[in-house]
This record gives sequence, C-alpha cells and structure tokens, in this order.
Amino acid sequence: MDAIVDLLASPAAWVALLTLIVMEVVLGIDNLIFISILSNKLPEGQRQRARRVGISLALVMRLALLTGISWIISLKNTVFSLGIYGPLDSHGERAFETDFSWKDLILLAGGLFLMWKATTEIHHSVDADEPGEQDQLLDKHKVASLTFTAAIVQILLLDIVFSVDSILTAVGMTEHVQIMYVSVIVAVGVMLVAADPLANFINRNPSVVMLALGFLLMIGMVLIGEAFGAHIPKGYIYTAMAFSAAVEGLNIWSRNARARKQGVKQPQPPAIEPGGERS
Repeated sequence: MDAIVDLLASPAAWVALLTLIVMEVVLGIDNLIFISILSNKLPEGQRQRARRVGISLALVMRLALLTGISWIISLKNTVFSLGIYGPLDSHGERAFETDFSWKDLILLAGGLFLMWKATTEIHHSVDADEPGEQDQLLDKHKVASLTFTAAIVQILLLDIVFSVDSILTAVGMTEHVQIMYVSVIVAVGVMLVAADPLANFINRNPSVVMLALGFLLMIGMVLIGEAFGAHIPKGYIYTAMAFSAAVEGLNIWSRNARARKQGVKQPQPPAIEPGGERS
C-alpha cells in the first residue's frame, strides 16, 4: 500500500503512466484494425459480440502476461542462432541477425499469419466472381454456424502476438508493475470504446477496408523484420499510416461532397391545373 501511495505522489510515475498509456493505445491500433476487419465478416448480429470477446481476450492475455513478468522478460533470451548477420550501420547495429528468441519466433509467426490473412482478404475483395443464389444461401448458413468460432480463434492468435509486443514495450519503459497494469487496462478500455465506431466506419467505406488490409500487410512485414533483428522505428510506420489515413479521409470527404451535390433535386416547374393555369 505504501508503494502505491509513493507512486501516486511521484510526478515521474504520472509521466511514465501517461506515456505508457499513449504507447499502449498506439500499439493497440494494429490489434483493433484486425478485430474490426474480421468481425465485419460475420453476420451483423454477431459482430459486436465478436469485438467484445476479442478485446476482452486481449485484456485477459495482457494481464496474464503481466503476472508472469519475469517469464516475459526471459522471452528475449536467444533460443537458437543460424549464425548469419547483416552489416553494421552508422550506429553500430546489425542490419539483421538470425539469433532467435521466443519473442522473435512469436513475432515471426504473427507476421506470417497477418500477411497470409491480409492477402487472403485482399484476394476476396478483388475477386469478381459472384456466387449463385444457392451458394449465397449456403455461405450464409456457414457464416452463421462456423465463422464466429473461427473468428475468435484468429483474434486470439493475434492477441497473443500483440500482447507479447505490448507487454515487452511496457517492461522497457517502466519497472513499476502497477503502472503497467493501469496503462494496459486504460488502453484496452479505449479499444473497447473505439471498436464499434471504427468497425462501422470501415464497413461503410469499402476503400477503407483495402487501406486497412494494406496496413495489416505492412504490420506483418514489420513483425517479420523485427523477428530478424531489423530495428524499424515505429514512429515511421505510424506516421505513414496516419498520412495514408488522412489522404483517404480527404477522398471520402470529396466523394461525400459530390454525392450531396448530385443528390440535390432540380427545381420543378409548377404543375398545370386542368384549367390551363399554373398552380
């Protein structure tokens, strides 16, 4: 209890908490985009429940990992090495390496899974083949009976990857477990509030779906690069994502403005009464 009181009275602890909350929210964007895209593939009545379950699993996963913080730190220890190293850069760091820890293997698996999933969804989005009416009924039945479980399993797999990355980031920024707990709970709370508006926005704007899938491809590549020891500044990644989102926002604004102009009805001439005079 005294330790908590000391933290509450420490300005440095509050700065660390606010910084970590921001970092956790930013890192949660990747997780949230994936959950939004996947939940939108479900029947409308199941989408919100899938998002709630997925984000709840993310919270449970992060809190569970925090309880085993020493084990999480041990994930950075090298498990095996292929002995292949890239050249040194201007900062004396290797361009890449093949010393793999459990963290690297988790990131590699997650990156490959994200790239596979994003590529599959892009293929489905651009596929011009339209199934027949009977096929649509069968697909609808399959979605209603099977896809919810499949969606939750896929969300759980990515929750593991993003949770490990999130907790290791928290460990690197502060040594106080209490701050980590609070930041994770607040960040997941923000995800919970933003989940429905984000998913609905993506669902209303098909071009945003393709942009989000492009983000997932990029995130998958970043995870694979990090697994091979390539240090990619996250600021560059999120700046690129923010710029692309801003450009797409301008496109949506422009399309909506054109649609409003085209939707304005031209004034109609007054009707002519049977007597020949205008009303």
